[in-house]
Amino acid sequence: MDTADVIIVGGGIVGSATAYFLSIEPAFAGRRIVLIERDPGYRDASTGRSAGGLRQQFSTPENIAMSLFTLGMFRRLRTIFGAEADVAFREQGYLILATPEGQPLIAANVTLQQAMGADVALMAPTDLARAFPWLATDGVAAAGFGQAGEGWFDPTSLAALFRTAATAAGTTIVNDRVTGIDAHGRVEGVRLAGGGRIACRSLVNAAGPWAGELAALAGLRLPVEPRKRFVYVFDCRQAPEALLRAPLTVDPSGVWFRPEGRVFLCGKSPAESEEPPVGDLDAIDHAFFEQQVWPQLAARVPAFESIKVVNAWAGYYDTNTLDQNAVIGPHPEVPNFYFANGFSGHGAQQAAAAGRAIAELITHGAFQSIDLTRLSYARIVNNQPLAERNVI
Repeated sequence: MDTADVIIVGGGIVGSATAYFLSIEPAFAGRRIVLIERDPGYRDASTGRSAGGLRQQFSTPENIAMSLFTLGMFRRLRTIFGAEADVAFREQGYLILATPEGQPLIAANVTLQQAMGADVALMAPTDLARAFPWLATDGVAAAGFGQAGEGWFDPTSLAALFRTAATAAGTTIVNDRVTGIDAHGRVEGVRLAGGGRIACRSLVNAAGPWAGELAALAGLRLPVEPRKRFVYVFDCRQAPEALLRAPLTVDPSGVWFRPEGRVFLCGKSPAESEEPPVGDLDAIDHAFFEQQVWPQLAARVPAFESIKVVNAWAGYYDTNTLDQNAVIGPHPEVPNFYFANGFSGHGAQQAAAAGRAIAELITHGAFQSIDLTRLSYARIVNNQPLAERNVI
């Protein structure tokens, strides 16, 4: 029977970050970490299918702090991982538009973000028209704009940096699927589809969209489930040069877009009642783009009245149905079962901070860098949502 000090289930960016921070933790030196990933090619992993945004424009202080931590890593990336390290960070900002009804909320959010050190400005319609002449400001009363520290990056590259460093420090990667968890007040080990069993002292659930299913194997309830999201790629021959340098822009309707070289990416989270079925990620709903995405794009950016979709893909959000915020920390009744789940679309940008937090909990028994107590499992037990207002 194989043994490990810590088993991390899920080799995407959250699991890889957890393995990395455990592996470099001096108080954890010499112990065995096993990272289990069922999809060795990461074909269906949410990490590689993410749009890769990094923003501080959240309404929850913990989310702002976690994204600021990732930004700090980007500022020191080559110092941390070596001279060749690169995650293709494009620091072009986020522009989040608000209607008159949403103006008080976005103003309060920007005030909080600024107080926490984020370089975010509150802009009036006149400011927007001057700074972004390609933008139609009809129905917009205000906007939050990330002047620095926001943009997008390649999550696959960041996850690879974490994994490479973790394996160099001794982490073992096992390509298999967990089919059972032996837990009697504490997790004792996991059973694998390949027939093996690995005993452990601690288990970290980093299974992304399938985190709820993994928790259920230990008899635990976690309100996290996969939600399918589409990303559409379109060409706009009439786009002015300034539009190719646009920030990631979020319309009040929920439609978002950003440039990617000479083309653009866009998408929208559907209404709860219109969630697409979970299944084949190669099945793309082009009618959703025609009916709900493109009309809003064309209304907000007149140049987008004439565009051509040239590609599309789908991926999963690991959605926390309670409040769309992450669950980070141990289960109160199974204290060596740790959650790092339910990021609801912002996992790529917060994986680094979440991984560090789990490493601190396992090694020191408490958060040391960012106090994430409010994101603990206790709110699941007590049915006390901690709502994030800026979910895209």
